Amino acid sequence: MLKIRNARIEDLPQLAVIEQLCFSKEEAATRGAFEQRIRLIPDTFYVIEEDSKIAGLINGPVIETAFITDDLFNNIKKNPPSGGHQSILGLAVHPHFQKRGLASKLLMHLERESSKNHRETITLTCKENLIGFYESHGYLNYGISGSEHGGEIWYNMCKKLD
Repeated sequence: MLKIRNARIEDLPQLAVIEQLCFSKEEAATRGAFEQRIRLIPDTFYVIEEDSKIAGLINGPVIETAFITDDLFNNIKKNPPSGGHQSILGLAVHPHFQKRGLASKLLMHLERESSKNHRETITLTCKENLIGFYESHGYLNYGISGSEHGGEIWYNMCKKLD
């Protein structure tokens, strides 16, 4: 059975493992970054569980700008109650649980919650190979991002919310 819930501090060890399996060492959020996100933005940090095992995660702060800036990976603050742009700093599903639609479920959950809180958009950066995935969920590609996170080339993706 699948369940989406807010991340908790006791989830840290499992979250760190999933992050390291899904991202390169340069890209992966550190345990300290996850700890900060759980403490400051628990309202926009979700995990998906299958039979009580954490299978994936999605997280990011609400920001004032339409696109993500690299400083967000290390420096975030509490979310405003409404408005702003919901960012996604991380969306990851453990390889054992991939290819089953869990990333899509996490994305749709974050979109619903963001709409309830009157966010303007959802914004993220992704690598070229994931552009199609996000476009299939209604995101528009705004081209190459200024982000140098992990030494990679990232694309700005954004979706307007109603």
